[in-house]
Amino acid sequence: MRQGMGRRTGLLFVAPALALFAVFVLYPMVTAFSYAFFSWQGTTRGAFAGLTNFVTLFTKAPFTTDLPQALLHNVLFFVGTMLIQNTFGLTISYLLYTRPRSRRVLQTLYAMPYLVSPIVIGYLWTLLLSPTFGPVNTLLTKVGLDSWALPWLGDPKTALWVVILVSVWQWIGFPVLLYGAALGGVPDELTEAARVDGATNRQAFFKITLPLLVPAIGTVSVLTFIFAMEAFALPYAFGGSTGNPAGATDFVSLLFYRTAFDSGATDAIGSSSALATMLFLIIFGGAYAATAVLRRHERRITA
Repeated sequence: MRQGMGRRTGLLFVAPALALFAVFVLYPMVTAFSYAFFSWQGTTRGAFAGLTNFVTLFTKAPFTTDLPQALLHNVLFFVGTMLIQNTFGLTISYLLYTRPRSRRVLQTLYAMPYLVSPIVIGYLWTLLLSPTFGPVNTLLTKVGLDSWALPWLGDPKTALWVVILVSVWQWIGFPVLLYGAALGGVPDELTEAARVDGATNRQAFFKITLPLLVPAIGTVSVLTFIFAMEAFALPYAFGGSTGNPAGATDFVSLLFYRTAFDSGATDAIGSSSALATMLFLIIFGGAYAATAVLRRHERRITA
């Protein structure tokens, strides 16, 4: 009796949140998914088209050239961000963990860029990296590194790297905080026992601490994958909706934006909805597979 009343009370408290989620998240997702299976003439929905809009993504211009390039940039963005962010985030967290006096202050400083909008960060770094008046190239020139004073956002060879490194700079505070919490959960008895047995600090970290951090590393990797595949604000701030220069910073989200709002095509709603649905399936499938692997590893550790 009391358990049933407790469940009803719990549902009553979460009902407003569930209602907001259904109206502002679930309903738009289902609607966009349904739009992908109909033909469109402007904003007028036509007959059921099946997979026609999805076939268009792989058979008609500009998707045949723009989609593979944009998807490749998303993958490179994920790989670069994950490797650099995980490596430096874990290193910084471990160093802060060994210095408890300054840990909180430094964690706050690392997390501050994380609190700023990516679009603001993008425009800020656009000014800092300007080849004409940007302080970065000015400083490089003054210290004698003229060869490094490059048009960072104007060269297709460096533009994507700029997006990756700025993203790492902004979001590194998140893995620092998460790894810091995970390090705090590692029992001191394990590392102390390893040192008693003659293990060095390096051996204790790689043999004991790091395996216990794999769930946290997996969580950061999954969230990084989701963020990288749906990234929009930062690439848009750097290269606009066309992913300048020469499409070097083009992402799938930018292609969706161009298809839906800039193309002027009569079937823009159908094509853009199909593109959004495909991106959702990629994100959902990748995150689900990674989470399943992570859970198996966690069960192996706790077994």
